[in-house]
Amino acid sequence: MPALDDIFDEYELLDSEDRYRLLIDLGRKLEPMPDVLQTDATKVRGCAASVWVYPQRTPDGRLHFQADSNAAITKGIVALVLAAVQDKPAEEVARMDVAAALARFDLARQLSANRTQGIPSMIALVRDTAQRLAA
Repeated sequence: MPALDDIFDEYELLDSEDRYRLLIDLGRKLEPMPDVLQTDATKVRGCAASVWVYPQRTPDGRLHFQADSNAAITKGIVALVLAAVQDKPAEEVARMDVAAALARFDLARQLSANRTQGIPSMIALVRDTAQRLAA
């Protein structure tokens, strides 16, 4: 997964149609999530599409997420959220303002409300996981 800054550098140069393609391509770069992890327990509430996020803590204290969605654009948004936090120490993620890191993408203006309504839920899941594991 590319770094969030690198994604933004490309994103800001594109028109809206190409931004959709970029998000879809990001979603394709997500590590495959085994079907066995796509359960009610890993499902993110508040998303119009189905989204699953499975958090893990690596032995060195970093957060690693596996995620998937049944919608291509939504999967790209999930990838964007994960690009901000993937494989960072839990303590760092717990202090991070993920919404602020994503604000420059102006997703609410670029995408329909249906596609962006689950972003706060995904961010909350990431933040809550980080705070719990950092404690």
